[in-house]
Amino acid sequence: MKIAIIGLGDIAQKAYLPILTQLENIELVFCTRDPETLTRLAKQYRIKETYQDYRALTKANIDAVMIHSSTTSHPLIATYFLQQGIATFVDKPLADNAFDCEKLYELAEKQRVPIYMGFNRRFIPLFQQCYGAKNLRSLRWEKNRYNLAGELRTFIFDDFIHPLDSVNLYAKTTVDEVNIVTQFEGELLARLDIQWQQNGALLQASMNRAHGVTNERVTFNYSNSSYQFDSFVSGINWNANQQTLLQLADWTPMLASKGFVAMIDDWLNVVAQGKLDRQIMNRNLASHLFAEALCQKIGKL
Repeated sequence: MKIAIIGLGDIAQKAYLPILTQLENIELVFCTRDPETLTRLAKQYRIKETYQDYRALTKANIDAVMIHSSTTSHPLIATYFLQQGIATFVDKPLADNAFDCEKLYELAEKQRVPIYMGFNRRFIPLFQQCYGAKNLRSLRWEKNRYNLAGELRTFIFDDFIHPLDSVNLYAKTTVDEVNIVTQFEGELLARLDIQWQQNGALLQASMNRAHGVTNERVTFNYSNSSYQFDSFVSGINWNANQQTLLQLADWTPMLASKGFVAMIDDWLNVVAQGKLDRQIMNRNLASHLFAEALCQKIGKL
């Protein structure tokens, strides 16, 4: 399988290349406008085929493309490859607005080619071991950063979409019956908390970018059973008044603990099959539509 990687910045170098370059039967092609980065990484990973213009990749006979460029460039690049009938991976978000997201999904449907979203938090193995029980009572996903208040749309689409999608289990698309709390520092959004109830579960997503430290915490509850995770490698379960420590096996690689290994494996299966499950597609689009609804609602407030 031959896959092109477009954009070789921080996220590609930290999360994707260390995994993809170790996989058997995968041939990689690198593409970035930065010639110095292209030369350095091609040498480091012994990549023979490189490009500076993504449009030239159509000559490379690739099976799929993975887009890790800036958010604003996602729609243009993804559109180009979907039009060529090439399976396309986009590191979240798909775009910074719902209009472009819907256009891309319509194009993917028309071309009958999968467009895949890089939501690694759906694949965190420690959490997946604990999910699955019926009658979820509540789920709260809290992600905080230090001293990083930001512009509303960037805050929501580039960052808040992580906890938002993580709790959006039932593909909600609107802000109807959603409680929204915001805190601003001047014109910059510093904190956003939302909650709603769906299918009997209380769902909460929170992000404070004026927090004392960068961290992430996840809690969820079933009847008389509660879970708390302050990292991706360990947590606590309280059940029947007893506490149990939960943790991944020793020597679990960091990128596996953060869900990237399982997500990439899932993506490669989608490429091989040439299709993505409809339910997953609906949730992917729903989280982007929800993010747009939040931008519109908060903007009016």
